[in-house]
Parts: sequence; structure tokens; C-alpha cells
Amino acid sequence: MDANALPDLPRHPLEPPVSGWLNVGDGHRLYFEQCGEPSGLPVVYLHGGPGGACSPRHRELFDLTRCRLTLFDQRGCGRSEPRGALQANTSDHLVADIEQLRQHLGIARWLVAAGSWGAGLALAYASAHPSACLGLVLRGVFLGRASDLDWFFQQASQLLPDAWEALARQAPPLARGDLLAWLHAGLHGDQPQVALSRAMAWEAWESSVSQHLSASPRPEPPSAEDAAALLDKYRLQSHYLTNGCFWNNAPLLARAPALALVPTAILHGRQDWICRPEAAWALHMNLPNSRLQWLDGCGHSPFEAAMARALLQAVSHFASHGNFASWAEDFSAAGAP
Repeated sequence: MDANALPDLPRHPLEPPVSGWLNVGDGHRLYFEQCGEPSGLPVVYLHGGPGGACSPRHRELFDLTRCRLTLFDQRGCGRSEPRGALQANTSDHLVADIEQLRQHLGIARWLVAAGSWGAGLALAYASAHPSACLGLVLRGVFLGRASDLDWFFQQASQLLPDAWEALARQAPPLARGDLLAWLHAGLHGDQPQVALSRAMAWEAWESSVSQHLSASPRPEPPSAEDAAALLDKYRLQSHYLTNGCFWNNAPLLARAPALALVPTAILHGRQDWICRPEAAWALHMNLPNSRLQWLDGCGHSPFEAAMARALLQAVSHFASHGNFASWAEDFSAAGAP
């Protein structure tokens, strides 16, 4: 059986979505799609990354008989054009894009669901446009702090020393203390093979940390199409991470007061090695009105069965109640781990 399969989740209609494009300026055009019940709870899902994309699998995380779901690919990502473009591509641009998309779709307010990088972006969006947000459902919180980046690229070596060594030994000794800078330099240099090798090294390390495994490089070189997509993804990701996700002037936790009236549910796996549980706790402590649920045994992926069920349950609870005040009781009653 596929370890990522969700055999015990309710099957919701996964009809082909209605898709479109939105010109957001600066030469960027966003791909978006909508599916579900047109009169249902408006929900927008923000994908991870930076550099990820929306996927048909994301639709499985929502009860489409109760939700009007919007998915879209962020600037430079997935099917948005031009893919991989870094010009006019900052967190402020992405926040403005989300709001422009909401207005374009004629949605008065929506529930923002997101995970990992998307969770940080959701916080940035909601703090800038709280009146547009019915609430937040955040999984695997990423805050983009220097300590978060140091954890992923350096300190996580304490958990996976062999996988980290497989990454670090590719760098000169003097570069091993700042692997993000080394990766970034190669990805944006003028040697295509070096750039691809850095992207593949990053991908292998990320896979190891996410899945708690020893180094797991690709069994064979990527096709030309896959190589181009891999380069675009990690060039964009390094663009954001080396710039502090463009949040250094206004760290996300410092924006928490703007979210005081936005109902917020936080889900975090206790075994998440990509985004440390400490980040979810820090956010919860800065948002007294938030609700936090830990998922024992869960890691980072939204497609682990327990996490997928919890995400679906949180959004369904909001669809029924319009808040998360009694979510903990429903969460326990549903038999969530």
C-alpha cells in the first residue's frame, strides 16, 4: 500500500475544477482553480515552498460538499507564468496577489488554510487584511526566523548526521557552516550542472528530514523537464530564504496583534523535523485566542492520514460553527490522535 494513501478518509467529489488565469501585474500571471459547492464556505488554500504548487491531492483535504475551495499557484510557481521568475517576487507581492484574487472571484471573506511556508504566508496575509479573513487553519507552522533556517540547514544534522554529511561533504569545508549560502550561490551561478547538482542535493536533504530517513537521492538523473522544474523550485526557494522571506522588517510574531480577532486553528505534528513544534507553540503563545492541537506521531506532510483527517475536521468544524471555540472537544470526540 502507498504510504501516502488516505484509505480511511471520506471520499469527496473530486470533479474537474473550474480554472482560470489572473494577471497580477509585473509580468506575472497566476493560475487558479475552484471546485466544490459554490454556495459553501469559501476557503483558499496556500501551498508550501516557497516554490511549491497546488495539486489535485490538496482537494482531498476538504469536504467539497461544504466548501467552495480555491487553489492557486503563487508567483513563479507551478502553472503560474513565468515559472521561476524572481523579479517582483517577494512576500509583499504574494500577499497582494491573494487579495487581488479574492476580489477577482467576488468573495467577501474567506477561510485561509495553509501549511508550512504557506502557513507563514497566511499569517502575513491575514495581518495585512484581517477583515478579509473568516479564520485561519494552519498546519506545520513556518515563521521564517533565522533560527528556523539554521535548524533546517545546520542543526537538524543532530537528528540525521549521515544524511547531513551526504549534503555537507559536497561543499568546501569553509562553506559547511552556512549551507544555505553555498546552495544559493551554486543555484544562481553560471554553471548549469553545478546548479542542478545543488538543487538535487537540497531535494535529497529535504526528503530525508521530512521522512526521517538516511540520504535518499534520486535513483536516476531527472529528465530535462524535471530538471528545469527542480531548478525553478529551489532557485525561487533560495531567493526567499536568503532574504529572510522578506519578513525581517516585520517578523510574523510581531504581527500577531493584528490577528487578535481572527479565529485561528493550529495543527502541528510532534515529529515534524522540517518546521519545529516550537514554532507552533510560539505562535499560539502570541495569539491567545488561537487553538492548538498536537498530532502525536505525525511529521510534516499534510498527507499523513492523521494529519489529513485533522485538517478536514478543522475546516468542517468551522463550516458548522464559524469559529474554533469548541474545536478541541470535537477534535477529541472525532478520535483524533
